Amino acid sequence: MRTFWNFKRGLHTLEQWEPNCWVQVTCPTDDDANFLQQELHIPDYFLDDIADTDERARYDFDDGWVLIILRIPYVKEVRSRTPYTTIPLGIILKGDVCITVCNFETNLMIDFVTYQQRRGVGFTDAVDLVFRLFLSSAVWYLKRLKQINARIEAAKLHLDRKVDNADLISLSRLQDSLTYFATSIRGNETLLSKLKFKLPVDELDADLIEDVSIEMNQARETTGIYSNILDSTMDTYANIINNNMSTVMKTLTLVSMFLMVPTLVASFFGMNLINGLESNVLGFPLAIVISVALTAIFWWYSRRKTWI
Repeated sequence: MRTFWNFKRGLHTLEQWEPNCWVQVTCPTDDDANFLQQELHIPDYFLDDIADTDERARYDFDDGWVLIILRIPYVKEVRSRTPYTTIPLGIILKGDVCITVCNFETNLMIDFVTYQQRRGVGFTDAVDLVFRLFLSSAVWYLKRLKQINARIEAAKLHLDRKVDNADLISLSRLQDSLTYFATSIRGNETLLSKLKFKLPVDELDADLIEDVSIEMNQARETTGIYSNILDSTMDTYANIINNNMSTVMKTLTLVSMFLMVPTLVASFFGMNLINGLESNVLGFPLAIVISVALTAIFWWYSRRKTWI
């Protein structure tokens, strides 16, 4: 799906492409790809690079065309190993052509358009659009990090109940998400530092770049903090599991030891040897009394040693 936006005087849609408009392409179809390649003549491999979900944040030049790939946060709606991940957002520039391509429907782009329409100012040029997309991505990283932190805090509240594998798997998935976030944010910061010298930046753009740098730095540091908190929470879970296992093993050992005392007495009197109690009517009751007495003594000794 493609949308044409006039961003010079506010942000409103156009019926067809015009010079110096913003072409927003989301989940591109074959028709969208044909329009970009045949009508706007963008290099065909640009779309292939953007479609690669593992493509790193970078920029590329080809015959006057500029390709900027920005990593943005994305939440998978379906059950997945990593509920929070990052995807590439492609920005293609040349002269009066400004295109953004994303192969996923994201809240970031929807919010970006809505916010710019509320501003009612639009963009000064395509470079201003690029750096505002950088700023929006940094803000959304912080939003997603708050959601991840909320899930970590919820997991910490459950530490006093039974811990199972599902809890550890859920935390492990969040750890993967934080790893993706940290890698993508570092890549975006590196890309931003290079674009400052590759794109025509004016004074207003310089102020915007400073804001973007601050937001990205905060997102990177927040990711590191939450990653450390998550590591600590997972260690706590592991310690609780080990402690529970130790408690169970201790209980089973004590039960075995208590059962061993009467078993030993019964084995002693049950041997096929003469012990003087074969024909005595008090033989069996005596064995029972000795077993109970020795078990009581062992129980008292265990309590004194704080084994139980």
